[in-house]
Amino acid sequence: MKIIFFGTPQFAVPTLEKLLNQPEFEVLAVVTQPDKRRERGNKLTPSPVKNVAIAHNLPVWQPQRVKKDIDTLTQLKQSDADVFVVVAYGQILSQEILDMPKLGCINVHGSILPKYRGAAPIQWCLYNGEKETGIVTMLMDAGMDTGAMLLKATTPIGLLDNAQDLAQRLSAIGGDLLLETLLKLERQEIEAVPQNNSEATYAPLIQKQDYGLDWSKSAIQLHNQIRGFYPNCTTTFRSQALKITATIPLGSAYDRELPTELQELAYKLPDLSSISGSPGEVVSITKGIGAIVQTGKGLLLLQEVQPAGKRPQSGWDFVNGTRLSVGEMFEEG
Repeated sequence: MKIIFFGTPQFAVPTLEKLLNQPEFEVLAVVTQPDKRRERGNKLTPSPVKNVAIAHNLPVWQPQRVKKDIDTLTQLKQSDADVFVVVAYGQILSQEILDMPKLGCINVHGSILPKYRGAAPIQWCLYNGEKETGIVTMLMDAGMDTGAMLLKATTPIGLLDNAQDLAQRLSAIGGDLLLETLLKLERQEIEAVPQNNSEATYAPLIQKQDYGLDWSKSAIQLHNQIRGFYPNCTTTFRSQALKITATIPLGSAYDRELPTELQELAYKLPDLSSISGSPGEVVSITKGIGAIVQTGKGLLLLQEVQPAGKRPQSGWDFVNGTRLSVGEMFEEG
């Protein structure tokens, strides 16, 4: 089966690598986003997918706008590919492109469609506190993740999973599901199932304002925001920006969801029922663990933070480094 692969970030890499390791498939070329300038050194940096393609001596096409680039469109037409595989490419494909391959364009999407259509399904899934997510392969059409579904695979979401953890797990699942999808599609063993549009939800691109923490929200809402938009959620501490990168919502409702190594955490904490304060206030400091902050509803343990210009550090290191005191306040980010 001859394949053109469209993809850009690390999320797409496992799928490309699995295709390259299967003798049944021949990846003819890779289409990825143009190299971008990164903050440090302002150097042009290739995408993770491009790095893999170069390592395997594959042709790489990087149009600024794929549906308007005459050279790329010509190469796609002349490739005589059986299928285009699309994994987090980052550009919308025109109907002209969708109609080119014999078996169509297959997308690997990081949610259980029709929920979380759009650019950031993993992030918004966590933000909304979902307990399960997964991967769907679908036949692409001109809409935004509206194509008929082929196969799906699910995975549970742990209380402490963040966007990076979940993306890594889903990317591996996506690679396996794509291989199964292509083999069954070639053997005509799949019947595409239309999506129920009435059940659709959307996952737009994350905006800068989404990162600010409002301590009047509940502990679980803040926890889900921090892990969903990891590692960029910010608060203000002593008039300086501070990233909060890992938290634990406290209370008996969450104890059983903690991993084994943290189950004993409950025994080290003070009597939570006797603690209260204003939203954003440090109400307790637990030796060896870190600060406990009052929210609009419930208490939140700061497990990891990242001061401006520094590396991430444990909540306890932050307490020691700043000589944090009970009664200090974290302000809205």
